[in-house]
Amino acid sequence: MNQFKTVPNILFGAGCSKQLADVCKSSGIRKPFIVTDNGVLACGLLDRVMSSIPSATIYSEVIADPPAATVEHAAQIASGDNCDAVIGFGGGSSMDVAKLVAVLMGGEQQLAKMYGVGNVVGSRVPLIQVPTTAGTGSEATAVAIVTTGEHTKSGVVSDQLFADTIILDPELTLGLPASVTAATGIDAMVHAIEAFTSKRLKNPISDMFALRALALLSGSIHAAVSHGDDIMARSDMLLGAMLAGQAFANAPVGAVHALAYPLGGIYHIPHGLSNSLVLPYVLRFNATAALDQYDTLAAVILESTAVGEGAMRLSDYFLQLAGELELPTTLRAVGIPEDGLSELAEQSQLQQRLLINNPREVSLAESLTIYQQAY
Repeated sequence: MNQFKTVPNILFGAGCSKQLADVCKSSGIRKPFIVTDNGVLACGLLDRVMSSIPSATIYSEVIADPPAATVEHAAQIASGDNCDAVIGFGGGSSMDVAKLVAVLMGGEQQLAKMYGVGNVVGSRVPLIQVPTTAGTGSEATAVAIVTTGEHTKSGVVSDQLFADTIILDPELTLGLPASVTAATGIDAMVHAIEAFTSKRLKNPISDMFALRALALLSGSIHAAVSHGDDIMARSDMLLGAMLAGQAFANAPVGAVHALAYPLGGIYHIPHGLSNSLVLPYVLRFNATAALDQYDTLAAVILESTAVGEGAMRLSDYFLQLAGELELPTTLRAVGIPEDGLSELAEQSQLQQRLLINNPREVSLAESLTIYQQAY
């Protein structure tokens, strides 16, 4: 049996974030708790909505790879201010924190009891997600990732984390730096690729979303990076990122993410860039396990590929794309020492929640080989 789950309400279009107050009103929300970061706050993105929601409490202490303590601190403030809903306004980290705060406000369960798949009990308060980057797709997923140790991340996966409403406004992404646009864009493309090749829960609907996402993202990423004010390119990137999020919310990601997480946890490499760095080599590793699927994906991006060569052609494409977008293409280039590769491999093996979705089983030795190839 196939099953596809997603959010019930999506607003999409230039300027639609100005409807946030109306969405709150129609949902009976009186005092929302807005989760964001200082960068979003400083550049004024919230200004367009705050004048119409004067009762909101703003929490702007979210950082990349947010620690569990940030989630718990935000939830305490939200409860103390008697907020009745949560709005995630920002990148993936802000939206992930927003999901968990909404759940913590809605019940008595401790965050530490939620880690894993299907471990959230009870309900949550209303949740609205407003992405300001086109990459993570977090607005459309039931997954939240937090840093739980010095070098480790843990995920919460539960249907309660799906938002009630997503507001996709490409105008909010116009000011993104080229490097952030590039890295988050490739991140979204990884989501589409891994959803389409997922060994578990892959289905015709997630496949459709993944393929459309990849077409939109590959067709607009160059324009979005080189001409950041191109509203059509920005729209396609934002829509593509959400469609990819909807795809992998149902057909979960695999080894690219499993190997990317330690890069962020240990060396604080941004998530999108971490994915970009290991993607070409995971594609090559997986080639024999998903030949037809990679051929289908390659046909979306490339003009022509020989049968059975899709994975290798995609690997070459993403190496070239990263270079064209002026992103680092090796682990060495982002300051990772060669003697740290063994630790990365060991940490990647802790991500069994992700590795079980990969088309091909990945051993500790094979993880190390992939990192060595990426070095």
